[in-house]
Amino acid sequence: MTAAANARLDLGGDQPITIKKVSMDAPWAWLRAGWRDLTRCPGTSIGYGLIWVVVSLVLIGGLWMTDQGSWLLPLLAGFMFMGPLVAIGTYDMSRRLQDGETPTLGHSLLAWRANATQIALTGLLLMIFLLAWIRFATLLFALFFGVSIPTVETTLVYTDLLLSGTGVALVITGTVIGAVLAFTAFALSVVSIPRLLEQPRASVLEAVITSLVVVKHNLKPMLLWGLILSVVTFAGLAVGIIGLAVTLPVLGHASWHAYKDLVSEGG
Repeated sequence: MTAAANARLDLGGDQPITIKKVSMDAPWAWLRAGWRDLTRCPGTSIGYGLIWVVVSLVLIGGLWMTDQGSWLLPLLAGFMFMGPLVAIGTYDMSRRLQDGETPTLGHSLLAWRANATQIALTGLLLMIFLLAWIRFATLLFALFFGVSIPTVETTLVYTDLLLSGTGVALVITGTVIGAVLAFTAFALSVVSIPRLLEQPRASVLEAVITSLVVVKHNLKPMLLWGLILSVVTFAGLAVGIIGLAVTLPVLGHASWHAYKDLVSEGG
């Protein structure tokens, strides 16, 4: 990698931001680094993941008990939208490991306080994408099956129809719309929250612009990284949510290393 391959971004701060050019091998290196960080603080990392597993199970139980279980599928599919915010504690762990400190669960749970307002605004931005996805999912269900707000019972009835021509069309359409929304949210957030954590004076606007330039400057590696994030996340969800106890911290640690590999201050 040469200096000429890098991009300079001047957003009016103390010094310009350098966006580095990376190779297609970089996402796999980030994933390995994420696993390495988990093995360096397994109790803290997995403990953090288990907290979010419990939160997810409580949410699922609440939806099911209130006969809103039909929202589970779009919410699970939309987990990717909120992932960067959920993983903020693991960014803090990796940052502390990088600085030679010992991460603790307490520090990771309170990491958001480093730049609380701007991190909250980023979370609000991601929430808008999640709500948009849920709305699209509801509208698509109504368009294809004529049920505006499906209950648990109608969801179970129509599950068999997902293998029909109409069901396949629904899945394809939903996948395309979901992919567009997910990639847009990914482009806006892939390095935003790590940057807000590391640079407490940074604003959400500066972090989002940095993230967009990162994706534009490294489109192919970032497409691969987005695919890896999606596959590993859904693998964690597929084993009854409990898999998130490992996949969430691994991807969170890896995302911190991605940020540090892609963004630096000055030249």
